Amino acid sequence: MSLFKARDWWSTILGDKEEFDQGCLCLANVDNSGNGQDKIIVGSFMGYLRIFSPHPAKTGDGAQAEDLLLEVDLRDPVLQVEVGKFVSGTEMLHLAVLHSRKLCVYSVSGTLGNVEHGNQYQMKLMYEHNLQRTACNMTYGSFGGIKGRDLICIQSMDGMLMVFEQESYAFGRFLPGFLLPGPLAYSSRTDSFITVSSCRQVESYKYQVLAFATDADKRQETEQQKLGSGKRLVVDWTLNIGEQALDICIVSFNQSASSVFVLGERNFFCLKDNGQIRFMKKLDWSPSCFLPYCSVSEGTINTLIANHNNMLHIYQDVTLKWATQLPHIPVAVRVGCLHDLKGVIVTLSDDGHLQCSYLGTDPSLFQAPNVESRELNYDELDVEMKELQKIIKDVNKSQGVWPMTEREDDLNVSVVVSPNFDSVSQATDVEVGTDLVPSVTVKVTLQNRVILQKAKLSVYVQPPLELTCDQFTFEFMSIPRVIQCKFRLPLKLICLPGQPSKTASHKITIDTNKSPVSLLSLFPGFASQSDDDQVNVMGFHFLGGARVTLLASKTSQRYRIQSEQFEDLWLITNELILRLQEYFEKQGVKDFACSFSGSMPLQEYFELIDHHFELRINGEKLEELLSERAVQFRAIQRRLLARFKDKTPAPLQHLDTLLDGTYKQVIALADAVEENQGNLFQSFTRLKSATHLVILLIGLWQKLSADQVAILEAAFLPLQEDTQELGWEETVDAAISHLLKTCLSKSSKEQALNLNSQLNIPKDTSQLKKHITLLCDRLAKGGRLCLSTDAAAPQTMVMPGGCTTIPESDLEERSVEQDSTELFTNHRHLTAETPRPEVSPLQGVSE
Repeated sequence: MSLFKARDWWSTILGDKEEFDQGCLCLANVDNSGNGQDKIIVGSFMGYLRIFSPHPAKTGDGAQAEDLLLEVDLRDPVLQVEVGKFVSGTEMLHLAVLHSRKLCVYSVSGTLGNVEHGNQYQMKLMYEHNLQRTACNMTYGSFGGIKGRDLICIQSMDGMLMVFEQESYAFGRFLPGFLLPGPLAYSSRTDSFITVSSCRQVESYKYQVLAFATDADKRQETEQQKLGSGKRLVVDWTLNIGEQALDICIVSFNQSASSVFVLGERNFFCLKDNGQIRFMKKLDWSPSCFLPYCSVSEGTINTLIANHNNMLHIYQDVTLKWATQLPHIPVAVRVGCLHDLKGVIVTLSDDGHLQCSYLGTDPSLFQAPNVESRELNYDELDVEMKELQKIIKDVNKSQGVWPMTEREDDLNVSVVVSPNFDSVSQATDVEVGTDLVPSVTVKVTLQNRVILQKAKLSVYVQPPLELTCDQFTFEFMSIPRVIQCKFRLPLKLICLPGQPSKTASHKITIDTNKSPVSLLSLFPGFASQSDDDQVNVMGFHFLGGARVTLLASKTSQRYRIQSEQFEDLWLITNELILRLQEYFEKQGVKDFACSFSGSMPLQEYFELIDHHFELRINGEKLEELLSERAVQFRAIQRRLLARFKDKTPAPLQHLDTLLDGTYKQVIALADAVEENQGNLFQSFTRLKSATHLVILLIGLWQKLSADQVAILEAAFLPLQEDTQELGWEETVDAAISHLLKTCLSKSSKEQALNLNSQLNIPKDTSQLKKHITLLCDRLAKGGRLCLSTDAAAPQTMVMPGGCTTIPESDLEERSVEQDSTELFTNHRHLTAETPRPEVSPLQGVSE
């Protein structure tokens, strides 16, 4: 028997497929017997009321027939049961049963039996109240400080508190700002009702304020109420706990102090009478119910808290004193005196498992036998340890920690792109200028080896590409996993054959180690075989008007890509490198490589960054101005509404003219915000294309591996969507700063990370551009990109043409700005035109 397992003293299963909740359990001397022993009262949502008095012959026995004193079918769901002095003229305890539309008070009495069948118990209805509103829960107490009797307060589902003075209805009041009902408790010391609203606030209402407030039934204020005070229901105090509450209990230390205990979804609060926090405890699990009670230590309180892990924790204030395991998840817990045994813990689960238990365990009589002692041979232990470590190391090398290959075989994703375009284009906008927008069909095949639950397929493309459907759910298809499948789309989807251009503003040259390949072999769909003289020159025409020219040298091993727009170079450059690699792989050539030795075009890249950042700043200013005009518009509306409601006509004082002018300003600003958002979207698309090109050139320039290129992509392309709250500039600046202070740091002093935890929009882009320039310089000096913070091993330095040493110290920062024209070739500024399409591999994700 485990020491931390609750000992079963008595247990039973209630009914068949019945349901219970936290208000369905109560412990009290409901039959007013002379011995003062508690009885267990249980009500169910099926309408059954049961009263138990356990008398087990020995610990752990199940329920006997004589343990059930009474079982009655009330035919209405039982929401809550309570025992108190609910009948006038007597201080005997009576049973109150709350139904959804009715409150019933019963007297429970027993008759001594003269035969072997034992005593007989019966339940008599004393009175009942039919409710006009659907009830949620109730509480009771000596409201208003009365002595010798208990009053009942019922909270309805629509936020009305109904007070009953035993056989008569007193009054009803609506709680202000009510949305959903919460737990309700009564504090006798402060004469207040305490609840938790849907705003996640603990609220306290004085009984006297409720009694003198406006009657909720009449909704009309009489002249006497208008003259009197307290006609409006005002909360006594509030406390924001930031989460929904499961239950509220009030425990008194003594006559001078009491505490309000609130059980939240993740925290446990203890409050003073005035709403101040006495202490709180953060819970590492999800609680289900709790019960505070006075401790044996003066000034402290013990609390039983049950959770959904079948555990019951006992706290003394915030200190965990004991933890015990239960056989079920309780929804209600009580402590009482049963069969002369004090401190019995009674728990009830939602499916009717009722158990009486106690803490600790029986003494164990087992004694472990003596083990024959022998001397240890440490040399043999060392040899055995080395052999085991070698076996573990070999297994980790061959299989890895997780057998991922076997798990991935459960679901295979394959994609086939149709070689031909659709006969009828499925594009939303069929034409872009004078060009027709084509569409292509992509077939995704899922093959599963085992039955999968709710598999989801997501297809993603980068703007401006669009999908007819990007989400698929298969209901007929256990452990969540993600499988990705990447594929390429045909270049003709966004690019058409065009006339080559001899002049261009932006040019890049790609070097190879093999003889040049005919462009007709690389791009068979973009040139005619009869054009022999044009085999080394090819033109591309993007949808929207942009043109790119590709030239292959006849004498050297070089390819040149040129265009009027810098960002348009990426797609053709990337496609050229991929097709060259595929071409030489088919030829059986394994040592093919591409490189870039020209000047790094950072100046053109920085111009795109500045343009994108300027649009973000403009958008922020426009939104602030729109917010100001909207506030002004609502203020004018309120003024006009007050004028129209006034019984005495008054001149409008040109408020209507001001309202019309403000309305036109709001519409104009909204149009400007929408236009700026469209321009920002286009600018971000161009910026991503240029970023892909810069990453590609850096990888070719420094001959980076695939993992190092992936680190660059994660740093430069962290966002799929640009927003005002989290933009590209601050995110990329934080990522590059992290690389400069970790794997690209010059010394161990720079590895002391002091990055700001918040990402805010910067004042300008000078810091970002400086960090990008420094990143290129560190890579040129042999820096190595890696995820660890270890100092990178020095590599062979490859300096591009046109680059000189970039100073890194604070003393040399001024010379960086002055000699920026010497570091990189400066081209003319870019002009903002229509967005240029870019394409990237689609990703099919299945879960």
